[in-house]
Amino acid sequence: MRNLERLISGIIKFRIAIIAILVLAMGFSGYQTLNKLSVDNSLGIWFLEDDPSYRAYIDYQEKFGSDEIFVGMIPVENALDASSISRLKGMHKEIDSLWYVKTSFSLATAEYPLYANKKILFQDLYNQKRSKKGLKNLFEKLPSITSQLVTEDFKNLFFYIQLNPTPTIEERRDIIAGEITSVIDKHFDKYYLTGAPVLNEAYSKGIYKESLIFGILTVLVITIMLLFLLPSKRYLIMALLSVAAPITILFGIITSFGYALNMISMLIPTILMVYSVSDAVHIINIYHKEGLKQEQLTKLQLITVAVRKSFTPCFYTTLTTFVGYFALYLSPLPAFKNMGIFTCIGLLLAFSLVYVIIIIGFSFINLEFDIAKPILTLKRYSQTKTINWLNAFTTQNKNRIIWVSTLILIFGLYSIFKVQIDTNSLDLLAEGKAKDDLRLVETKLKSSSRLQLNITFNEGKMLDKASLKLLEDFQSQLENSELYSAPISIVNIKQFLEKRSPVLFQSNLSSKTIDETLTRINTDNSSFYTLFSEDFKTAGITLGVKELKTSELEALMEEIEVRFNETFNDDYKLKINGFSVVFSQLNNFILETQFKSFFAAFFVAFLCLLVFIKNIKTTILVLIPNILPLAILAIFMSLLDIPLDVSTAMITPIMLGIAMDDTIHLVYKYRRGDTIQGTPTERMDSAMHYTGSALFSTTTALVAGFLIIASSAVPSVRDFGLLCAVTVAIALITDIFYLPALLKRFDK
Repeated sequence: MRNLERLISGIIKFRIAIIAILVLAMGFSGYQTLNKLSVDNSLGIWFLEDDPSYRAYIDYQEKFGSDEIFVGMIPVENALDASSISRLKGMHKEIDSLWYVKTSFSLATAEYPLYANKKILFQDLYNQKRSKKGLKNLFEKLPSITSQLVTEDFKNLFFYIQLNPTPTIEERRDIIAGEITSVIDKHFDKYYLTGAPVLNEAYSKGIYKESLIFGILTVLVITIMLLFLLPSKRYLIMALLSVAAPITILFGIITSFGYALNMISMLIPTILMVYSVSDAVHIINIYHKEGLKQEQLTKLQLITVAVRKSFTPCFYTTLTTFVGYFALYLSPLPAFKNMGIFTCIGLLLAFSLVYVIIIIGFSFINLEFDIAKPILTLKRYSQTKTINWLNAFTTQNKNRIIWVSTLILIFGLYSIFKVQIDTNSLDLLAEGKAKDDLRLVETKLKSSSRLQLNITFNEGKMLDKASLKLLEDFQSQLENSELYSAPISIVNIKQFLEKRSPVLFQSNLSSKTIDETLTRINTDNSSFYTLFSEDFKTAGITLGVKELKTSELEALMEEIEVRFNETFNDDYKLKINGFSVVFSQLNNFILETQFKSFFAAFFVAFLCLLVFIKNIKTTILVLIPNILPLAILAIFMSLLDIPLDVSTAMITPIMLGIAMDDTIHLVYKYRRGDTIQGTPTERMDSAMHYTGSALFSTTTALVAGFLIIASSAVPSVRDFGLLCAVTVAIALITDIFYLPALLKRFDK
C-alpha cells in the first residue's frame, strides 16, 4: 500500500512533465497518422509469402499471365460501327504504353486464324471493309471468343486490360487505378469498369472512409454515454483523454513502422476506444464510491484506494482480452496476425495510460462527492431497485435459471457444427458504383474474372492428335456448366479452322505447321490468352468466372476435377490457377484460425481465471457462463445463416476475452467476500450492488461501440459488429443471471 501510494505521489509530483510528454507523443503520432496513414488490401496481407498457395499463384502469373485484369463494358449504338472500334484502338495504344500493363484486348485488337498458301496466318477479327452480315457470320464461328468481345445484341463492347503480375503492382494500386480511369475517360464518356484491380481499389477506399466515420461516431457516442455513466461532469475530460491518448499513440506507432489499415485492422480504433472508456468508468466509479464511503481520507489516500481496488480486476480483464486478441496471432493469415499484435499493443497502452491520466485528473479535481451528479440521468430508472430485483430473482429461481441456461448451452454447442464457413466476395464490398458496375458487367458478360486450367502431358507434348482430342472432349464438357462461361483454348482455333478450311484436316496435320502456328501465338508477349507453355507440354483453358462464394468456388473446382478425371488418364495432370483458387482456400484458413485461436484463448483464459480465483471448482463455475454467450452466438449464426467469413472468423477468441471482463469484476468483489462472514448468496448480492453500475456502464459502452461497427456499409463488417454487440449483451445477461445462480447453488 505504501509503495503504491509513493508511486501515485510521484506521478502527481511530475504531472506537468508527464502531460508535456503525452502532448508531444500525441502530437507526433497525430502528425504521422495524418501524413502516412494508408490502406493495404493487397493479396499479401491474406497469405504469407512462403505459403504454397500464394507462391503457386504468383508463379502461375509469371508463367501464364496475370489475372490482375480490368474488365470494361462500353454501351454503344452499334458495336460494329467503325468509329467505336477506332476509339478503342486509340485507347489501347495509350493503355499499352503504361509500364504496368502487360496487354490489352478487345474487338479492336482481336485476331482470328486463316489458312492460306499452306500457312496459318492471323488477321484482324474486325475489318470495316467486311459487311456487317459477314462480320456476324464470322463471329458465329468463334462463339466463345466473340461472346467475350460483344454482347449478342451488339449494344455493348467489352475490353480487358491485363496488368503485370501482382507483386510488381501492389504498392502502386491507387495510382494505377486512377491512371487507367483517366485514359479511358479520354476516349469514352460512358463505360462500366470492374475486375480485380477495380474491386481492390473500391475495398481500400471503403475501408479508409469507414475507419474515419467509425472513429468520429465512436467519439460522439462515447461522449454522450459518459454524460450518463460518470458520477460527475468533472470526470468527463479525463475520461475522454484516457480514450484518445492510447489510440493516437498506437496509430503513430503503426504508421511510423510503415503498416497500413486493412478490412480487419480498421476496427482497432473503435474497439480500443470502447475498452479504454470501460476501464476509465470502472476506476472513476470506484473512486467516487470510496469518496462517498470514506470521507476522512486525503485525496492521495483516496486515489490509492481507488487504484488498489480497481487494479486487480482491470488487470485481469485486460489480460483475458489481450489473450483473445493475441490468439489471432496463431492465424495463418497476416491480416489477422497484424490485427492481434496491434490490438495487444493498444490494450497495453490503454491499460497503462488510463491509470496515469486518471490519477493526474483526480489530482486536479476537488469534488464534493455527496452533491455530485451525472450531467444526464434517466429519472424513472432506479439502479438500486433493479439490482435488488436481480438478486432476489437469482436467489429464488437459481435452479430454473441453471436448467434453462444449461439446455441453451447444450443446444448452442450443437449449433456450432451447423454454422457455415463461407466468404462471399460481394459481402466484402459496400454498395456503390463498383458493385453496381460489377453486377451489370456480370449480367452481360456472365463473368468478371477468370480461371486458368493447365493440363500437362507427362509423356510428351499436348500437340499430338490424341491429346488434342482429349482436350476437345474435356472442353465440350466444360461448356455445359452454369458455374463458369466461355472456355477458350487451342480447341477453339482448331474447331474454327475445321469449319473454315476443312482441306487442312483431310490429311494429317504436319507437326511443323502446328509448331509454327503455336510458337507464334505463345512467343507473342502481348497475347491475352496463353494456350500453351513454352515446351508445349502444357495446354491452357481459360474460363470466365463470376464473383462467387468460397463454397461455390470449391464446388466449381471439384466439378472441374471430376470431369478431368473422367476424360484424361494418369498420364495427364490438371492444375487450376488464378486468384479464385487462392480465394477459395480461405475457408480452410478460417477454420484453422477458429480452432487454433479459440482453444489457445480458452486455455490461457482458464489459467488466468484459476490464478485469479485460486479455486478450481469456482473457476469452472465461473467459466461456464462465459461459454454460454458463444453458444448463443452459434445459435444466432446458424438460424440466421450468417457464415464464418474473413471478418467474423476472429469473433470467438475476441468474444471469449470480452465476455470474461464483467465476470472478473463481479467475481473479484465476490471473492473478496471470503474474508467476511456471509453465505455465497450474501456475498454475490453485495458484489452485484458494488459492481452493478460498472457492469451496466461498460456493457452499454461495448454494445454501442460494436453497433457503430454494425452500421458499416460492408455486409461482412456489419455482421461482425452486430454479432459482437449481441454477444456482449448476452454476456451481461449471463453474468447477472446464470453466474449468480451457479455460485449461489454450487459454490459452498
